[in-house]
Amino acid sequence: MTYLRWLDRPAVKEPIVIASFEGWNDAGEAASQTVRLLERWLDATPFVDIDPEEFFDFTVVRPHIGSDEDGIRRIDWPQNVFRVATPEGSPPIVLLCGIEPQLRWRAFSHCVLEVAQHLDARLVLTLGSLLAEVPHTRPSQVFGAAGNVEVSRILDYEPSRYEGPTGISGVLHELCATRGTHSASLWATVPSYVPSAPSPKATRALAVEVSRILGIDLPIEELDDDVEDYDRQITDMVSEDDDTVTYVAHLEERYDREALAGHSADALVSEVEAFLRDQ
Repeated sequence: MTYLRWLDRPAVKEPIVIASFEGWNDAGEAASQTVRLLERWLDATPFVDIDPEEFFDFTVVRPHIGSDEDGIRRIDWPQNVFRVATPEGSPPIVLLCGIEPQLRWRAFSHCVLEVAQHLDARLVLTLGSLLAEVPHTRPSQVFGAAGNVEVSRILDYEPSRYEGPTGISGVLHELCATRGTHSASLWATVPSYVPSAPSPKATRALAVEVSRILGIDLPIEELDDDVEDYDRQITDMVSEDDDTVTYVAHLEERYDREALAGHSADALVSEVEAFLRDQ
């Protein structure tokens, strides 16, 4: 039985699939917001979605009821919609801004991979964001992990060595490995002392790296004002507590020291692994 609901069968081959999942691996909503921006920037159109009925506990992720433009009442269910874009100068791109399901992760991952393999995807790239001991006054750090040696060589990412609890992305990557589909993950950091605030800084960092991978220019400068507002608001909040001011100063000193010594990537890997194990 398939849980895919096809709206169209796009005539594209060997796309790059870029996916994010709201929930466990989406601190500051940075990963999901990056994919939403890509959908808009690239004018992506929907072509298939995953029926949510078998994968979600609707007492946890509740559907929303409302009225449409004609006043007709309707229910909006949790959505996992695939969209396709064909930007000039890039391979076709398939985007999935999804929600991590509560149920049947393996079957759900099979649905995602079925779409990827139907189109002969050259790469499945998942985006994530995590809380880390980093200062908001510095650029968000980005860390990539490759699913195999060939992807490591192409993207210049280290193979993943993480061991511990995982989210839906980890299950998807394991399935990609067993089915011979190239995959990689990309992570950005969000300051742990502002866990609930959306982080345009982490979103921008992810978008910059995605732009590099795709080999195309994206209007990332669109985020500059949001990043400035974010920095100012968090600085104002921090300034109200002397202990937090001291803590942020310590993080700044450590960040600068590690960056100067060239150890920031190794430190970030440790942050990623510690964060995931502690969830």
